[in-house]
Amino acid sequence: MKEKDKILIVQDDEDTRFILEKLLQLNNYDVRAAKDGLEALQIISEYNPKVIIADWTMPRMDGIELCTRLKENPATKVIYFILLTARASTKDVVSGFDSGADDFLVKPIDNQEILARLRAGIRIYDLQNELQKVQHSKALVELACTLGHQINNPLSGLILSFNNIKDELKDTQIDALKDDIMIIEKSIERINNSVKTLINLQNPEIISYAGDNNMIKI
Repeated sequence: MKEKDKILIVQDDEDTRFILEKLLQLNNYDVRAAKDGLEALQIISEYNPKVIIADWTMPRMDGIELCTRLKENPATKVIYFILLTARASTKDVVSGFDSGADDFLVKPIDNQEILARLRAGIRIYDLQNELQKVQHSKALVELACTLGHQINNPLSGLILSFNNIKDELKDTQIDALKDDIMIIEKSIERINNSVKTLINLQNPEIISYAGDNNMIKI
């Protein structure tokens, strides 16, 4: 079953907040609500909404300041922000967009219009998220390829020097050092295989390693 899209309503008027919340719940959205920007910031830290519908004028922190803070934070700037207001002048609209708002709705709002804007916002959020994943994968592939080539050059020199040392050793010396030689050869083989994997990496997979740390699966 598909997970419901998460929407956060930020509205100080209790009646409006209740109506919006019920409208979105009836349309199968996962909805949370906050009465001002400060409460919204607390909810966002653990809720991760795709879209925020926020009133412009609110106590403590209004919609403009909330939007500005979210858009300045790399972790939240992708959230689609719809600013809800009774202000309709061109100056106000420009001010709203300058804060980073993605859409602007003037009260009173038709239910079907807000649902249509919401669906558009979710599509844009999903597309931006997919683009970020593609860019992240591309960066990992480029990093892996770079590391592979950087390691391959000194590795080639190491293999050449090791083979020259073996050629210079007498049979009795090789026999005495056979365990060490075997360990070196096995280690060189493992490094060489890892280098080839890094250079030819196409679809990087991230796995957990040592607590909260992650690494590329080789």
